[in-house]
Amino acid sequence: MASWSEFAADEPRLADGIRLLLQQYGPGFGYLATVRADGGPRVHPVCPVITDEGLFCFVVDSPKRRDLERDGRYALHSFPPEESDDEAYLAGRAYPVADPAQVARIARTGRAAPEVDWRLFEFDVDVAMLTRRGPGGLVRPGEGSGRPAVQVWLDPRSAHGDAAGAPDQRPARHGGRHGFDTRRTAA
Repeated sequence: MASWSEFAADEPRLADGIRLLLQQYGPGFGYLATVRADGGPRVHPVCPVITDEGLFCFVVDSPKRRDLERDGRYALHSFPPEESDDEAYLAGRAYPVADPAQVARIARTGRAAPEVDWRLFEFDVDVAMLTRRGPGGLVRPGEGSGRPAVQVWLDPRSAHGDAAGAPDQRPARHGGRHGFDTRRTAA
């Protein structure tokens, strides 16, 4: 999977559009979906931090943190703007950040309270999507195809191995496109 920085270098306009939606209210704001132990999805509001180093999230001791520690698959969706139904979506895998210097830098940038029991995760990007609609979420008749404008980026290494052409060594996915088992009922 690509880091946020690799994705942004490959598709800078798409990355900028996603960043704007995630940071439209100042600090990052979105909904994080994780995978529960039973394979079902769990959704939580979060404040992602986007820097030149990557896409990060401070996660307090909670079911979502245990989900990420056990199974790093995630999906992140922007909060809807007031004036439209535009949306940003990212999916991939989250990894705990172990480097204390990097944790300290990101904590300063994200203004993370030091007295809170949080852990920093970096989110790699397998899929990025940006959907644009007209004001109020309407796509007016006669404007283009009448459908929203959708941009999608898929990490080219996901299906075809890494950049050097080596086969992808990641574990096989289970369930739907982003690894969520949609056949299970919510618990």
